[in-house]
Amino acid sequence: MRAFPVVMPSGQRYWTVLDDDLEVVPEADRWLQNLRFGRDRAELTTRAYAGGVALYLRWCGLTGREWTAAGRDLGLFMVWLKYTPAPRDGVVPVVQPGPGAEPVRGERRINRVLVAVRGLLAYAVSVSEAPRSVLGQIYELADSRDLPAEAQGEDGGLFYRLRALHRLQEPQAEVDRAADAELVAMFTVCRNARDRLVVLLLGRVGLRRGQAAGLRRSDVHLLPDSRALGCKYPGAHLHVRRRENANGAWSKSRCAWVAPLDFLTVSAFDLYDEERHRLLGDGGSDFLLVNLFRAPLGAPVSPEAVGELFERLGVRAGLGRRVGPHMARRAFGSNVADAGGSPDEVQVLLGHKHPDSAGPYRFPDPGRVRAAVERVPSPRLPRNGERSR
Repeated sequence: MRAFPVVMPSGQRYWTVLDDDLEVVPEADRWLQNLRFGRDRAELTTRAYAGGVALYLRWCGLTGREWTAAGRDLGLFMVWLKYTPAPRDGVVPVVQPGPGAEPVRGERRINRVLVAVRGLLAYAVSVSEAPRSVLGQIYELADSRDLPAEAQGEDGGLFYRLRALHRLQEPQAEVDRAADAELVAMFTVCRNARDRLVVLLLGRVGLRRGQAAGLRRSDVHLLPDSRALGCKYPGAHLHVRRRENANGAWSKSRCAWVAPLDFLTVSAFDLYDEERHRLLGDGGSDFLLVNLFRAPLGAPVSPEAVGELFERLGVRAGLGRRVGPHMARRAFGSNVADAGGSPDEVQVLLGHKHPDSAGPYRFPDPGRVRAAVERVPSPRLPRNGERSR
């Protein structure tokens, strides 16, 4: 079993599951197509889910279990996931899990695989490919009292929900932002105008790598007045839209939004446009970020290429740690807040639908936190014979 990419005649892409004979697994394929085209999920989502389902179906085949009824044994599947390495060159390594064995997958990875398995089984029940009793094997009835306050509703009433039976406690993940000095160092070691623009799009505009890779040239409005282009938004800006892209780029935000541009980013656009015209002339695709120095010239840059660029820049700048694209986005949100931006401004600039979504992107500067403490007045000590207040 393996995950495999599929390109539809329309150009749309998704991932499916192939069996050992390289035949499509029809039940998994229908579910993944439903996710991609029926529920408007990203291609990368189907890639992750297809990989998880492939592991589940492989385990069912190795243990002689019917996949529609193996939900009751997900605990055993979790143990198998934890200790069984992925096959290499089609050969599954022989392992003997036991005390002291080294895990090959962590809690986070196992939980992500279980999400995919539950999705497949729940879909199979909804289309009558699996009995309804399967839901009782993977979910239990729970109430809303253990949910975060913001998820309990405004009326505070008790309601019931389905909660996953099989889930590992994940270690607290450390979330961090890129330091300004790190982004400056990466910007400095860039060898061309395109790469410098990529760093600014993430670190000064706050785009995700998929949003940057999915930009079209028509999305960028650099004139102070864009009414001639049919746009009423004032000042230099770009439009972030969710659309199907040949390079697999995808905007997580369902709604289109506008990202203002500062003078530094506008200057970077001008330098990149001159570089692109010098190397490609009027050729190349309508995508904003394209290949300029390797084949196929003019083809759109992929989101994976943006991640690889950040990795190279971090090594070249000697940062000593990996600074990923999303850390640059967090740096932008934090810098807006440190500059006096209100929570709703951070929300709009990051393209979030809900105000609480911007919370993980705000990392207050330590100096601002200390200044907040020092602004708190000290209590006045009473003098002799004076009562304390």
